[in-house]
Amino acid sequence: MMFEERISTGNHGLDAVLRGGIPANRLYLVEGSPGSGKTTLALEFLMQGRAQKERGLYITLSETKNELEVVAASHGWSLEGIDIFELSSADEVLGPGRDQSILHSWEMELGETIKLIQTKVETIKPARVVFDSLSEMRLLAQDPLRYRRQLLVLKQFFSGLSTTVFLVDDLTGSSGSSDNHLHSLCHGVLTLSRLTLDFGAARRRLQVQKLRGVDFIAGYHDFVIRKGGLDVYPRLIAADHHTRFVNDPVSSGIPELDALLSGGPARGTGVLITGPAGAGKTTLALQYLAAACARGEKAVLYEFDERIGTLFSRAEAMGLKLQSCVDAGSLVVRQIDAAEISPGEFAAGVLKEVQQRNVKLVMIDSLSGYMAAMPQEQQLILQLHELLSSLGQSGVLTIIVNPQAGFFGNMQTHGIDVSYLADTVILLRFFEAAGRIRKAISVVKNRSGRHEDTIREMRIDDRGVRVGEPLSEFNGVLTGTPQYTGNTGVETPLMEDRGSRA
Repeated sequence: MMFEERISTGNHGLDAVLRGGIPANRLYLVEGSPGSGKTTLALEFLMQGRAQKERGLYITLSETKNELEVVAASHGWSLEGIDIFELSSADEVLGPGRDQSILHSWEMELGETIKLIQTKVETIKPARVVFDSLSEMRLLAQDPLRYRRQLLVLKQFFSGLSTTVFLVDDLTGSSGSSDNHLHSLCHGVLTLSRLTLDFGAARRRLQVQKLRGVDFIAGYHDFVIRKGGLDVYPRLIAADHHTRFVNDPVSSGIPELDALLSGGPARGTGVLITGPAGAGKTTLALQYLAAACARGEKAVLYEFDERIGTLFSRAEAMGLKLQSCVDAGSLVVRQIDAAEISPGEFAAGVLKEVQQRNVKLVMIDSLSGYMAAMPQEQQLILQLHELLSSLGQSGVLTIIVNPQAGFFGNMQTHGIDVSYLADTVILLRFFEAAGRIRKAISVVKNRSGRHEDTIREMRIDDRGVRVGEPLSEFNGVLTGTPQYTGNTGVETPLMEDRGSRA
């Protein structure tokens, strides 16, 4: 089998999508609407060649050299060592001292443009070429047949050279859609898109439409343009993140709570803590997080809903020393800007944290905040499930807080299939007894092992979380309308107040 040399595109994330780069000495199409990041990617491609002592040539029909230098400067780059050939003016196309007239038809303009390009390439002998953009050539050709014939001439010309070529197309003049004939001419096609949402920052994503002879990662991949280039986030594939780990239970530090799950949820699983607002979901999740830090394990909290300062103050009032965990380096807390992040960027950030810090516990607060952060994204729950599977393959325990609508009776979970999303589901409910609102905790599902089917009372005070005895003398706790079935006058099975900390 013939081996094709692979070269880097100059973008680490894109190379990961391509599983190592692109075959050298081929013609590639980079297409996308204006503002989608094509020029930035093209410059990264040429600068990668420069870093490897390869000659690079940027042929531009649409932008001036000065405009390209401005783009490069915005990323902190210099174009020194990269040849830039401008064909943006009619004088350069038709030759100096020649005026456009009826004698210089569009056929002559296009033909002389191609000749100028060929002459420049033969003179410089570059290893990498960017041609920006095909839209201007399409305008010069005016006739689709003539345009395609000239593209074929270009392909045949470059096929005889040791040159890798990026053809850039901004899709203007082509009804805003891809040219299938052009796709068939190129060895590979990369499509960049820019999506404007109803609120928040624009989303960008890329897709490898085709790449002959390469087993690339198909589908859409989110990316952002930052100073320094494109940050591409390859689509998650859980099977790529498998590592060996011991599937032992993770303790909360509260024996009664651990007993509900026969020692605790297993490593490599996902836990969903659900219930109405104010039932103690976040506090319960923080208890697992604080216990992990106390064992010397690394943890990370992604906060969508609450300000970190408020969260820390509330945790401190309940005896959870989160700030000391942060100071010790055991805990990292990330405040997520809901309007600025894409699912791919969020997932990539979580995995990076896990891999670089050897994180053993991830907490997401909350699922509704995650959903609200990206309301126009498609298949959000499917993407979150793939993230949880990837974390599970790495032996990470993931705890997700999920608020329910309503306080009593039939509460809703916003149409989310929790059985699909989580391995373990912990349910918190309010109930009334003796004129007081109390909280109940139960485990309704645990894929990783046995669990109690009891319903226990849970109380939270300045000493933290307490879990009481099974509510065996109450019926209807889960419905929110419990009835006491014990003997009147007998000591109540419910927990009472305990003194405050000294």
